[in-house]
Amino acid sequence: MIKKAIIAMSGGVDSSVAAYLMKESGYESIGITMRLFTNEDIGISWSKTCCSLKDIEDASNACSTIGIPFYVNDFTHDFQKEVVEKFIHIYQNGGTPNPCIDCNSSIKFPKLLLRAKQLCVDYIVTGHYARIEYNDLTGQYYLKKALDSSKDQTYFLYTLTQDMLAHILFPLGNLLKSDVRKIAKSIGILNAEKVDSQDICFVPDGNYTQFIETYTGVVSQPGNFIDINGKVLGTHQGLIRYTIGQRRGLGIALNKPMYVHSKNIIDNTVVLCEDSELFSNSLIATNFNWINKTNFDTPLKIKAKIRYNQDEENAIATKYKDDSVLIHFENPQRAIAPGQAVVLYDDDVVVGGGTISVPYRQLPPAPPQRRGCIRNE
Repeated sequence: MIKKAIIAMSGGVDSSVAAYLMKESGYESIGITMRLFTNEDIGISWSKTCCSLKDIEDASNACSTIGIPFYVNDFTHDFQKEVVEKFIHIYQNGGTPNPCIDCNSSIKFPKLLLRAKQLCVDYIVTGHYARIEYNDLTGQYYLKKALDSSKDQTYFLYTLTQDMLAHILFPLGNLLKSDVRKIAKSIGILNAEKVDSQDICFVPDGNYTQFIETYTGVVSQPGNFIDINGKVLGTHQGLIRYTIGQRRGLGIALNKPMYVHSKNIIDNTVVLCEDSELFSNSLIATNFNWINKTNFDTPLKIKAKIRYNQDEENAIATKYKDDSVLIHFENPQRAIAPGQAVVLYDDDVVVGGGTISVPYRQLPPAPPQRRGCIRNE
């Protein structure tokens, strides 16, 4: 029996090549673009973002070249509620959101998997750089890093579950980005040289403050810059204009380099500190998702990363309470930002991840250690 697949078409080269590879592998393929917003809603031009009208056109052209049917599904209402408004809420409450992770966990994968079920389709396929492997011994699926380490996107995929992994395919996981572009050129896909999107899709110019104030109609109010001892240093222009670790653009003159340490929405203050005071040994992560069954009776020696563009660091994960986890780093980490994700790795396997809630700046007692191998448990 011929297997069927839904291909999530973003209009970029990666999803286009993923669609081509699935058809060449013998799958009956359907291209679907998820319309997440209208350009007019967020005040942008088509040339500056993904998920725009131009991207829908590019996705349609790619499907025509490949020879598969193409559809557009509208998820603008869900995206607004689950991603955009959550993004704004976290920023307004002093956090640093990661809307790409929220989109994957709330919109892209659950909505496409539901659509696949409705259409009696076996798999959904995306152009993510990641790999999925099934282990016969454990009866589990493993989310693994991509072959192209410079493009690996597993940091954004830690919310996937075993049920999801059983119905997802990542055909680009074993390819280099350069190979993907060569394939696109060889089959005549028009977007073969299209530049990858680097910004949040609904804030393509990176001006989060302007977007939030325009969207909500609420202007962020000025308040005090203070140091960690509470001394007033100057006036800030609104909490949403600052991120943890920021130095440039503070708008005040100081006699030494100072960085954003934290933000307090209760008294509308931004705390500044010296660089050495930005480092933390530990953090608490909430809403934690363990991709694989893990023996968590004792602390887990593992590697962890607190942002996408960094290497993993040695750490120990300890069950804290409910669904939260205490992560203790071997080496202090700089500018841990509440609202961002911490993702755990065992070599090239993603163990799980959660949302950073509280960074600790005092060193707690190191818990006992055990090796974090989860593959044969």
